[in-house]
Amino acid sequence: MELKEVIEKRRSFRSYKKDDINKDIIEDILNCGRLAPSAKNRQPWNFLIVKRELKDKIADLMLEYTKNNNEKRKSNFPSSVKETAKIIKQAPVLILILRPKETNWLIEDSLSIGACVENMCLRATDLGLGSLWIRDIEHVSNQIEKIIGYSNLELSCALLIGLPREFPKQRPRKELKDIVRWY
Repeated sequence: MELKEVIEKRRSFRSYKKDDINKDIIEDILNCGRLAPSAKNRQPWNFLIVKRELKDKIADLMLEYTKNNNEKRKSNFPSSVKETAKIIKQAPVLILILRPKETNWLIEDSLSIGACVENMCLRATDLGLGSLWIRDIEHVSNQIEKIIGYSNLELSCALLIGLPREFPKQRPRKELKDIVRWY
């Protein structure tokens, strides 16, 4: 696909087939993330590929969280933690994106991780795969960090990869004329 077509076809998939994804394909997607630009070339990302039992255990932690918390939110958006946990159980591959635990963490590092994840989402689209960028995992990040045992890293976000069961329509986007000002 041409780049513009890949960008236009990228979606957040919430329904996956159980088919496993080949290690070479996962590494191809990770490599595209690795090549993303980063502030001061800090490359503040590490990847942990999670499948099967550990993936389901993470989803179960999220489900348990929803039972034990009223999930009071600061925004007007409804909580999606429970639904996200169910989606994690469906998809074959969960990629945890971890960042170094340090006091010199910069907002630019978070932006860099965003560029890395977007590169991976676009490559997955290009390969005919679905992806879902997940932030809801933050509610159980401390438990996940204990399970994986990397004391020098902390969880930033996660990414699901898999063969999509369905292809959703693009969600509404603002018109360019409504978000651009020329001076």
